[in-house]
Amino acid sequence: MRGIKRVEFRTGIKNPKRAGLAWAVHLFTASGIVLGFLAVVAVLNSNITVAFLWLGVALFVDGVDGFLARKANVLQYTPNVDGRTLDNVIDFFNYVAVPALMIYWFGMVPDWLAVFTAAAIMAVSCYTFANVGIKSDDYYFVGFPAVWNVVVLYFHVLQTSQVVNFIVIAILCILTFVPLKFVHPLRVKAWAAITIPVTAIWGVATLLLVIPGRDMLHPAVLWLWIASSIYFAGISGWRSLQRD
Repeated sequence: MRGIKRVEFRTGIKNPKRAGLAWAVHLFTASGIVLGFLAVVAVLNSNITVAFLWLGVALFVDGVDGFLARKANVLQYTPNVDGRTLDNVIDFFNYVAVPALMIYWFGMVPDWLAVFTAAAIMAVSCYTFANVGIKSDDYYFVGFPAVWNVVVLYFHVLQTSQVVNFIVIAILCILTFVPLKFVHPLRVKAWAAITIPVTAIWGVATLLLVIPGRDMLHPAVLWLWIASSIYFAGISGWRSLQRD
């Protein structure tokens, strides 16, 4: 009887409200793949602004769903659903496949290298998602974490050349296998009191820089965006120099 009661509790039968909440969190996570698909539709319609907006919403979903999953205790109330696997499937699509398509579709690298570059991003990123040591104990990423959606965003905002874009992609592909640390802006506890507000500033500035009418913006918006980017690079570099 004790075994039966334990199973009933783990499947949420004795607490349908908590089980329903856990399922709602999984549905929220799954909405990310829909947002990614809408981004693909925008890419195929050659609307890069809308594609970035959909990817931005998907990035927000991915940023908060882990917190919600822990609060809802999904491991206990939906034990037959692996939220991490669900999250990884969606992340690979939104962080890797869609940006690779954007690089190819919008000609962000030389035409004769476009297919090779997109394919290299897809292939190298498989290692990232299969790497069981991708995160350190203090939640820094170890090696470039395949955030190609963010890389493509920088290409677009900074309007870098095709050659520069290809060189950056090549370097990041190599850094995938190098144990440098990259900050997770929402999970790393060190400097969180600064990092989280800086992340919010970066997000708002990014939105303003992506939507139409960028030429009307005050230059301070771009400089805030650049400054927050330098902060992320700086804290990642500082952690990379520390001994584990």
